[in-house]
Amino acid sequence: MNPPSPPPPPPATLGGPATRTRPRFPADVAAELKSAGWHPGRWEIRQAEEWADALAGYGSPAGVRHAVFPAAVEAWAEFGGLAFDIGGPGRQQARTPFLVDPLCGLHQPRTLADLGRALGTRLAPLGEELYGQALLAVDEEGRVYSLDHTGEWFLGHGIDQAVSALVLGTAPERLRTADED
Repeated sequence: MNPPSPPPPPPATLGGPATRTRPRFPADVAAELKSAGWHPGRWEIRQAEEWADALAGYGSPAGVRHAVFPAAVEAWAEFGGLAFDIGGPGRQQARTPFLVDPLCGLHQPRTLADLGRALGTRLAPLGEELYGQALLAVDEEGRVYSLDHTGEWFLGHGIDQAVSALVLGTAPERLRTADED
C-alpha cells in the first residue's frame, strides 16, 4: 500500500523581484483558518510537546506505542487545537467539521501502526473529522491521511494540502493495495 506520488512541481516562472509568489492558502481556506484562530507564524510548541509526551507515554493493552516524530510535532505546533466547524457542499463532496488534536487518536496506536506498516512509514495521530467518525493521521514525510469505517484516504502531501482539501471539500484519494488495482 503506497501513498500517491507527489504532484509535479509548478512550472518555473520568469522574472526577477517583481515576480508574484502564490499565497500559501487559497483565499477561502485562509478565511477559514483565520476564523479557527490560525495566523502566519503560529507556533504552539509547548502544547505540541505536551501532546508528544502524552502520546509517547501511552501504550495500548497489547503494548503498542505511538510514533512521535518531527513532522507530527511541527503540524501540532502550527495547527494543533484548531477546530473547523464547517459543513455544506464542497467542491466534490460535503464538507465536514474537523479538529486538529492528536489526543483524538490516543487510543489508536495499533490502528496507526498497522496502517504505517502497510505504507512503509510511521504514523502519528493528527486529529479527527466529523466528531470522531474519522481519524486524521500524519506520516514521517508530513503526508496526511484520514481513516474511517469505509477505508483509508490520502488527503495531501503536507498539512497545508490536507487542510485545504478538508476545508474545500475536495475528494480524497482512497488508498488501495496492489491487488485492488
